[in-house]
Amino acid sequence: MGMPLELNTMIVTKGREKRLKDNFFSLKKKGYRLYPIDIPLEVRKTIEGDLAGTGVISKLEWTENETILTYQLVSLKSTN
Repeated sequence: MGMPLELNTMIVTKGREKRLKDNFFSLKKKGYRLYPIDIPLEVRKTIEGDLAGTGVISKLEWTENETILTYQLVSLKSTN
């Protein structure tokens, strides 16, 4: 029996991220997803949306058909 797995190279939040402290965030995604850890990745609200910043994933958890990311926002692109 196989396990569906998606490989991702960008963090897409859809506005569902939760701030843990300072610049650390947690994000739950449906399904099992694999992300590079300790490598800067683009952070966007939607796949085709503007770049929001750059994040580095420090922790990746799989549980009950869900992926939980813990990442640090290392740079923020501001329109101001």
